[in-house]
Amino acid sequence: MKKLFVYLAAIGCITALSACGSGKTAKFTPPDGKLDKCSLRFSWWGGDDRHEATLAALKLWEQKHPDITIIPEYGGWDGWTEKVSSQISGGTAPDVMQVNYDWLVSLSPEGDGFYDLGLLADRLDLSVFDDEVLSFGRMNGKLNAVTVSVSGRGLFYNSETFRKCGVSYPETWSELLAAGEKMSAQGCCPLDLDIQSGSTAWYLAVVYVQQQTGRQFVTMDGELGFTEDDVRAALDFYRELEDCGVTRTVRERANEDGNAALYQSPSFIDGRVGGVLEWGSSVGKYDMVLPEGTLTAGAFLRCDNGESGGWMIKPSVLYAISKDTEYPDEAAAFMDFMLSDPECAALLGTTRGIPASQRAEKALETGGLLGGLANDSDELLEELDTVTISPYMELPAVKELCNSAIEKVSYGKADTAQAAKELYTSAEEYLRKVRK
Repeated sequence: MKKLFVYLAAIGCITALSACGSGKTAKFTPPDGKLDKCSLRFSWWGGDDRHEATLAALKLWEQKHPDITIIPEYGGWDGWTEKVSSQISGGTAPDVMQVNYDWLVSLSPEGDGFYDLGLLADRLDLSVFDDEVLSFGRMNGKLNAVTVSVSGRGLFYNSETFRKCGVSYPETWSELLAAGEKMSAQGCCPLDLDIQSGSTAWYLAVVYVQQQTGRQFVTMDGELGFTEDDVRAALDFYRELEDCGVTRTVRERANEDGNAALYQSPSFIDGRVGGVLEWGSSVGKYDMVLPEGTLTAGAFLRCDNGESGGWMIKPSVLYAISKDTEYPDEAAAFMDFMLSDPECAALLGTTRGIPASQRAEKALETGGLLGGLANDSDELLEELDTVTISPYMELPAVKELCNSAIEKVSYGKADTAQAAKELYTSAEEYLRKVRK
């Protein structure tokens, strides 16, 4: 992922959005250079593969540091942002947290929403990270978080489903549409594109238009880069995906799965849904529910003329320390363990993507553990001219506006022109507010 880092350097310069403050005077415990007996809370989200690997890592930590107990708090992604935001606002945040990179602009625009990790350099080895990687977690000159990995959303397919349908993995958009027509005639579809928190339906439509126009949906400084016509083109493309049978309609997905995640869906597990668009750092939970070797990485789709840009990357997850922690030295030592300890890296593998820590990546390489779907997708991504996804595009309110437009088009409640006008106007107004 080394060459991808340069595209992300601008993230550390972002300063906008208002903090989610509680009005309380935050206590601050300066580091004292010692490791005392204590208990630390550590929170993260993910699938079962990440949970199992992380719990194994915590056992290793306590073998090495029996005086410092780690209390795990973990779950799925849905609702996790709201949970942690409430904890931070109420002064009850875990000592160490896995954070999403848009949380920095929403929870720490001035750099004071999390502990300044620059004060903990004696316990947290930052020399094993590229400068660009460290810039991702800086807000207002303060190091609020450290990137665990850099990731892109890739296409992963059920090889058995495609084999039974007699269809090759698509490499272009037109091949994807053709695959949808052929597979839907056999009761299957190539992909699942949801309008839940993953927002994969809008994401894929955005990539298609970005590839066509060279414009970014939302810019790094929080402005709309798409025109209203671009928004309509994205919705038109999504409509075509449904019409060609590439993905189930929103109604079909809701009727079959309700609110269940795709990796829990019978349609995915039994192969009627033949693929998923997912971050390389999170694909393990889909791989776990299928027979070993069934899920494989496919090509990043390109235009018929060969244009392959428009695909996006971002820091997949970061680690931060609560500004209210009473144990900053101990929290920093634990974070360093999770980021860079070679034995820990071997247990975690690529459940959070390819490690950004050079020491952890080297441990995986030496141990022959850099294979798997995350690495396969990463290698394909290296060949593309990627763009950095704006953290503003990741904000829940922006996702909700985009998902609502997809839903209206899918259910026939609005044509693409009407939905595009509403989405463009609403998103422009919202982004204008949060930039102030």
